[in-house]
Amino acid sequence: MPPPAGHAASPAAATGTAAATSAAATRRLQWAPPGHASPAASVSQPWPCSRALLKMEVPRLLQVMLLAGAQSPSPSSAPCPPTATALGGSWATLPDHQVLPDHHISSEAGAIFVHELEPELFQETFLNGHEDDEAAPITFRAHLRGRPDLPRWLRLAQRHPHQPGYLYGCPTPAEVGTQHIEVLAYNRHTYQTAAQLLTITVIPAPGGEPPYQGEFLVGNRNVEEMLPAEAQEMFLAAAAAAWEQDELHIINISSALHRGARVPLPIEGRREGVYVKLGSHGAFSPCLASATSPQSRFRCSLGQQPLAHCYDTFAPHFSIHWCNLTLLQLRPSPTVPGPRWGSGVLEDGGDFQPPSEAPPQDLLPGFLVTLLVPLLVAALLCLLLGYLMCCRREGVQKRNLETSDIQLFHHSTIQGDSAELRQMAGSRDVPRPRSTLPMFSVRTGQRINPVPSPRDGARRPLLPQ
Repeated sequence: MPPPAGHAASPAAATGTAAATSAAATRRLQWAPPGHASPAASVSQPWPCSRALLKMEVPRLLQVMLLAGAQSPSPSSAPCPPTATALGGSWATLPDHQVLPDHHISSEAGAIFVHELEPELFQETFLNGHEDDEAAPITFRAHLRGRPDLPRWLRLAQRHPHQPGYLYGCPTPAEVGTQHIEVLAYNRHTYQTAAQLLTITVIPAPGGEPPYQGEFLVGNRNVEEMLPAEAQEMFLAAAAAAWEQDELHIINISSALHRGARVPLPIEGRREGVYVKLGSHGAFSPCLASATSPQSRFRCSLGQQPLAHCYDTFAPHFSIHWCNLTLLQLRPSPTVPGPRWGSGVLEDGGDFQPPSEAPPQDLLPGFLVTLLVPLLVAALLCLLLGYLMCCRREGVQKRNLETSDIQLFHHSTIQGDSAELRQMAGSRDVPRPRSTLPMFSVRTGQRINPVPSPRDGARRPLLPQ
């Protein structure tokens, strides 16, 4: 019963009322999958909002449930309230997903492709649930539609969630065609997502592959610092002065980490390094040629700078590692004409002409070589073996003639004594040893005493009866 007007409720009653209200609200916030939800849960928290909560991480989900548990929802509230606040907590926005319009891009094979993912474009689709005006951090992910990863020639670079992302790479002539890339942006504050489909059309290069290509290693830049158009134009202007050619274009930009370099120490001013590959139809300048000469390579092995006078063209914006300079001159490979294939259909009135038979060949020389050569080798081996076994024997008489008389007498004495001992052992008549006499018969089971005693004496058999 509520207290009468003009009287304040006691602290204990107020605490009990608040606890009951909070417990009721918490019970109403409980939800279950479709088909198993309670009536209270289906009224206060329908299944679509539960699906939205399931997309959130566990700590964020517990925070939303605790903050919403202290606020009793009204029947007129929305089925999935966007915000909830209590106990001095901040606003918690439920996740949402937006789809941006498709974007079509074209690129040439053999040239650098760079597409900047602007965070401002994706932030316009997110609901701003924070009181401050700071831009929410966004993390980009990209993959080929229907595949888990990007194509081999395409990479995604984003250094920090507050910085833009870049899709970059160099498509090869084998990649000519259309590829669909799905880009997904994550709002790190509200867990909202926004998706956009990029359609990249790769066309063949009109001038073909440039015959002169050079690759520079820039040591004071990261890959995302070389991808903007301003940085590329600045590098092309510096390279044109060293190359002494105006018609230069960037073929590819890749991070040194992707080429086997080590991650730099977390010190201010340290960079990963970027490989920039340029192409031109003009020949290399004498400065670049001298930087890759054998004398320059020898100086690089000693830790010195190579012989070149165009160092100042890149300073102070770009620090070039001249010992890593690579110059490549492509030469057109001669094309061998292949066989001309017909349609495979005979003309009207034409008959199939099978190939003529092969002329007869004389197989007798091959047969003789195959058969007679092994037989001849076997006969020679048999003659050699017979000569060694029959004609090379010494014989007993030849052996005795080559042996001294003392040795022959000693040998004959040993033979005579051995024969006499064998004759004496065969002519003696002695009883067999008792150890060899049978004690019992295995077949009949009869026992025989090997030590016979007098007939009038006691018998003590070896084995007990």
